[in-house]
Amino acid sequence: MESGPAIFAGTAFTVFGAGLLVWTVARVTHRAPVAHGVSPATAAAFAVGAGAAFLALGVWCFGRI
Repeated sequence: MESGPAIFAGTAFTVFGAGLLVWTVARVTHRAPVAHGVSPATAAAFAVGAGAAFLALGVWCFGRI
């Protein structure tokens, strides 16, 4: 019964992290700003770091099942 919330959380974190990484790569590829009012390199680095962290958190949740 405890694996249900872990599966939901793992799925949510994994989908969000992967989506954030795909979105960031698409923005950088098209040379569009990732965040307005921030240095492009800083915004891209922060977004990639956050996406990787959420993806790792989702994989960690799946490993706890």
